Amino acid sequence: MISRPLRLAAQGAAALTVAAGSFGVAHLDKAVALSVDGTSSSLHVFGSTVGDALDKKGIELGEHDEVTPSLGTPIEDGDKISVRYGRKLTVTVDGVAKEYWTTATTVDAALRDLGIRAGANATLSASRSQPIGRQGLSLTVTTPKAFTVTLAKKTTTYATSATTVGEALNEARVAVDRDDIVAPGRDALLTRGLAIAVTKVDVKAAARSEAVAFGTVTKRDASLYEGQKKVLTAGKPGARTLNLRLTYLDGVLKGTKVLSSKVTRQPVSQVVAVGTKEKPAPAPSSTTTTTRDAGNTSGAGINLANAAMWDRIAQCESGGNWSINTGNGYYGGLQFDIRTWLGAGGGDFASRADLASRAEQITVANRVYADRGLQPWGCAHAA
Repeated sequence: MISRPLRLAAQGAAALTVAAGSFGVAHLDKAVALSVDGTSSSLHVFGSTVGDALDKKGIELGEHDEVTPSLGTPIEDGDKISVRYGRKLTVTVDGVAKEYWTTATTVDAALRDLGIRAGANATLSASRSQPIGRQGLSLTVTTPKAFTVTLAKKTTTYATSATTVGEALNEARVAVDRDDIVAPGRDALLTRGLAIAVTKVDVKAAARSEAVAFGTVTKRDASLYEGQKKVLTAGKPGARTLNLRLTYLDGVLKGTKVLSSKVTRQPVSQVVAVGTKEKPAPAPSSTTTTTRDAGNTSGAGINLANAAMWDRIAQCESGGNWSINTGNGYYGGLQFDIRTWLGAGGGDFASRADLASRAEQITVANRVYADRGLQPWGCAHAA
């Protein structure tokens, strides 16, 4: 049987042990305040460092995350721990992209922390107050830029936050359709001071009629002397209609393309008899007269009056090239069109002026001159 004094002593020792243990537990348990990205909570920790506290909370930190104080810092009851997670921010400023890491939780705070200039006039793809989640964010910043547009020889200065040339023209309300030429291209990046040139392109349809030259068929004729010619069937020019596409740059015609050609009237070939009969030998007493007469016959009505004048006009009209054919509808040294050539009897010699000799062209020119003077020739002043 235990005596009363001994029992009381044992009970006192046990009570002392319990009290000491309670004091030790209370001493190891620390209450700390934890803030994670601005969200606060309280935490009781038996560990001794900041890292122990985060381990208990299950918080793992990456290389871009921040904790204050550092992980190895001893903690005391009532301490405050702050954790800020890193966020990847991709910022494209005026078309130039760059990646950043930030612990800011809003767009505005991130721009301030990173020192990215995005003034009040800048255009952002997201609100400045938009939160940035841990997954990060892609942000486009466009700053105002001055640029010039030259249109119809007039240059105007504009300012815009657009990114490309096409967007800038649209914001400046410069009317440009898809046929117009824009330099640099519409997808080009808009930079400060960029000079943009716009060329208005107008495409129009047109129809034009033109003569179709007739061909010449020659037939040997034994009833005519050698060198003599006789028109058996007069040639007649045909006609055709051309459908054209005309391209104008700033109102000036710069291109003509034939889309289709349709002959509306077939030309009639000219049939010419060419003599094959050998000329008789002239009598000795009349050689000179016979030769002159034969020459007049073979000339088929050649008229070389005003020849020097026509040479000067031809030099101006065609550079003196009597067989020129550039395809512009005017032919020969004196640049006859087919209608004038045939109307003045040029068909006696050839279907077009460029196919006739100089003498034959001058002969036809004298016929026109007798009827209309020099009015048909643009180079009349050269006479």
